[in-house]
Amino acid sequence: MSSPKNVALVVGAHGIAGLNFIEHLEALGGWEVIGLSRRGGEPRKGVRFISVDLLDAADSREKLSGLTQVTHIFYAAYQDRPTLAELVAPNVAMLVNVVDAVEPVARNLQHINLMQGYKVYGAQLGPFKTPARETDAAHMPPSFNVDQQVFLEQRQRGKAWTWSALRPSVVVGYAMGTPMNAALAIAVYASMSKELGIPLRFPGPPSAYDILMDLTDARLLAQAMLWSATSPQAANQAFNINNGDQFRWSDLWPRIARMFDLEVAPPLPISLVETMADKAPLWDAMVAKHGLAPHPYTDINPWRHAQGVFSTNFDFLADPSKARRHGFPGHIETEASFREVFADYRRRKVIP
Repeated sequence: MSSPKNVALVVGAHGIAGLNFIEHLEALGGWEVIGLSRRGGEPRKGVRFISVDLLDAADSREKLSGLTQVTHIFYAAYQDRPTLAELVAPNVAMLVNVVDAVEPVARNLQHINLMQGYKVYGAQLGPFKTPARETDAAHMPPSFNVDQQVFLEQRQRGKAWTWSALRPSVVVGYAMGTPMNAALAIAVYASMSKELGIPLRFPGPPSAYDILMDLTDARLLAQAMLWSATSPQAANQAFNINNGDQFRWSDLWPRIARMFDLEVAPPLPISLVETMADKAPLWDAMVAKHGLAPHPYTDINPWRHAQGVFSTNFDFLADPSKARRHGFPGHIETEASFREVFADYRRRKVIP
């Protein structure tokens, strides 16, 4: 493969951030892309994949030490664990293993972009100061996001390359087989509701129906990833990235229902993890009936994440103005974001 000026190493290539970013670079052209994940992937023009266990330092060195042409690293990998403390070791280790393997050999390394989120502000702990700003005080650890940023800050000192960190809200976009995908959860939940002839009920508690919230379109996030990695004014800083508007589910949910030609009934809190666990036969029947792409129901696994999103009963939003002041112009209306993402799922024949 020829080596153009820009070579992007995308870590977490099949996650919602990594996948949409790779598609963004493909559409732009001018980039060679290398995607890292456990499952690898089939190569295509300008994009190749490497299967690697990033928790294994030796495997990381073996698989990545030949990536001498990499100019930009985009880190969006994540390993889930049961507790906040248990999240730290694997998620920091994966980032360290990537940088340890690639930085010494990539002589033209220019930038490392780190994917974070509102967990930096303590959103996973409960009500936090909103709108959150990048200058907000830190919270009591553990926080793997903070530890990752500290590692990059320390590693970068005295080096020619720079770093940036992006803090999106809940990310809305296309991806399959990834657990953090609220848009897929809504798309499948609504499609099944329609198939069963029942109205679309908000599955969270009434207290979550009226909170003020923001979201981040995965395509907008991809634009921000590229901007932060190539703009000198973004160097060595963190930025909140969201759509730029706020909403309440009580207003947006009926609009989502109309996107599926569904009626709305009052919210009814359910455990999505438990309620959707027995839906494989219904999914298989829908795939056959509507001629959908043959994704197994095991690839439809966003229920735990979605249950957390719909159970949040405190305001969940951050101020994106710092990125705007530093030159990032992107924004999208959240209702339009959902409409376009659902249309994309239909185009790819994931839902009817």
